[in-house]
Order: sequence, then C-alpha cells, then structure tokens
Amino acid sequence: MDHRAAEETPATSPSPWAAAGVSDFDETVYHAILHQPDADVTTWSELVRASPARVRRACARLLRLGLLQAPDSTGGLRPVDPRIAIRALIRKRETESELLAATADDMAKIYAAGLLRSEPAGLVEVVRGESANAARLEELYAQAEHEVCLIDSPPYLAPLTPQLDLQSEVLRRGVAYRALYSVVSLESPDLLAYAEGMVALGEQARVLPTVPMKLMVIDGRTAMLPLTSVDAGPVYSSVIVRHSGLTDALRTLFETLWQHATPLDGPPAEEDEELGDADRTLVGLLAVGMKDEAIARHLGISLRTLRRRISDLQQRLGAGGRFQAGVRAAHRGWA
Repeated sequence: MDHRAAEETPATSPSPWAAAGVSDFDETVYHAILHQPDADVTTWSELVRASPARVRRACARLLRLGLLQAPDSTGGLRPVDPRIAIRALIRKRETESELLAATADDMAKIYAAGLLRSEPAGLVEVVRGESANAARLEELYAQAEHEVCLIDSPPYLAPLTPQLDLQSEVLRRGVAYRALYSVVSLESPDLLAYAEGMVALGEQARVLPTVPMKLMVIDGRTAMLPLTSVDAGPVYSSVIVRHSGLTDALRTLFETLWQHATPLDGPPAEEDEELGDADRTLVGLLAVGMKDEAIARHLGISLRTLRRRISDLQQRLGAGGRFQAGVRAAHRGWA
C-alpha cells in the first residue's frame, strides 16, 4: 500500500447527523428503513450488511430519538416523516443546549469557590507583556454581561482606537458602562475626543481631579489593574483578580469615587456660546483652585460681584459646584 497516497486522501467531513447524536451506522440503518419502510429487521440487516442483533440495537436508538415509531403492539417499526422527526430532534437539542448554558453561572461560582478553598493563589493571575495584556483585556470585555466599571488615566500602552472599538462593542451588547476619568485625561484633545465618543455611545462618565489607579471591574466579579508602570514597556505587567474579598473592595472603591465625581457631558453643542475674556480668566483661576479673595483681588472686583459671576457661570454650565463648572468649561473649550 502506498502510505503517501493514504496521507494525501482528504478527510471526510463529519455527517450533520452527528450533531443530533446519530452515529454513522444508525444513519445507514435509518436510510435503509426509509427506502423500505414496510420491511423488517431481517431485510434491513441484509441491506446494511450487518447482523440482525446490531440492527435491532440501532433501531432502539432511533426509536428513542423519535426517528422511528412503534405503531402497534406487534413490535413492528415505522419511520416518522423526516421533516417532522428531524425538526423535533433539533428543537430538543436546542433546549438541551440552552439548559446547559443556563448552568454556566452556577458552575462558575462553584469553580471559583473551589479555587478559593484549595488554592487562594488561583484567584490571582499575573499577565506580563503588552500583547498578553491586550489579549486578556479583549477577553474580559467579551465576557462582560452586566456592567463594566473603569477608572481611567494616562499614560496608555497603545493607541486608543482599538480600545474604543472594544468598549463600543460592549455598549452595543447592552452592557452598562461607567467610567471615571482624571482631569489630566481631558487635557489632551485626543483623550477628550475619546471620552466624548464613549459618552455619545451611551457610557456614563464622571471626572475627578485625580484618581488613585487604573482599574477595570467586570460584572463586580473580576478586576484588572496594573502592577507596573507603562514605562516598563515590554515587561509591563498587570494582575487579574477573580471574585473574592479583594474584588469586593475594589468595587467599593470605585463606587466611593463615583459618588464624589463630577458628571461629564457629551460633546458641546454647536450653538454653545463663547466666554468673554473676563469670564475666561475667571474660569482659569477657578480651575487652578484659587480662593475667592485672591480671585477678586486679581480681577479688581468685590467678593459680592465675584460670587455673582461664579453663580452665573455655574448656571450657564448647568454645574452644581465650582469644580464641576471648571470641568464643563474645559470640556466646552472655554478654559
């Protein structure tokens, strides 16, 4: 025998019947029955060149699958109309698959609890290198089902466009997305445009003067945060923490910061008015945290006049405080 010829023979594709739990032999028997539905096991065994006992076992399996029926007490078998039988078989398989998928969350909880009991270190995964981190980030976004919570601040490993694609896909799937940005993020035109793009897609965004770390929490159960600085380059590392007391603490940290953060509006409307030079100067002084007395002296106006102008500025921006006014003014390009 020429072994090379055997190796070059293309593999045959699996029969579609395999997905329904029907073996090649059972399929052959079923075809024989369809060709001669009025015959008996002896005739069908001759057609498929197998023993009657083997054909009887195949018929029993086809009967359980609903492809055959026993119309009377004589034990005779008849095929069911394939259009009816196969559709019923498909529906049964779909139901079984849905039931299996529905148990995934429960099994995952059991798995996580087992890891914690047997080896707590199994709850923590260290990811090393830029490409590995990018791949794991994509996997976490794909696994998100309910909500993504993000604390975001530069510097960044790579251009923002791929991450924007990942995050927009999460929002398209109906997953809630909340992001906390540091003020320094909005100082870059590219980062501001990125944040505006996410808000336009449905992200809930807020801003803080500073944030303590980068952090992402998926569904309140899995967290990812950096171990090293982005400056580490190829050896950049992060840690993924699975559901545990640590992920609960990280989620609590996010919620605490969220409550103290200032909402970030979407992109400014084209009809937004511009500030005059005096108000632009005022916004700049507010943004650096200068106190009222110092601002009033700098502008040469009374405290009463200053506070009236600050109040007016907050109303025009729809801001609830000085810091929020500064953020929204910067967002509109007023500062």
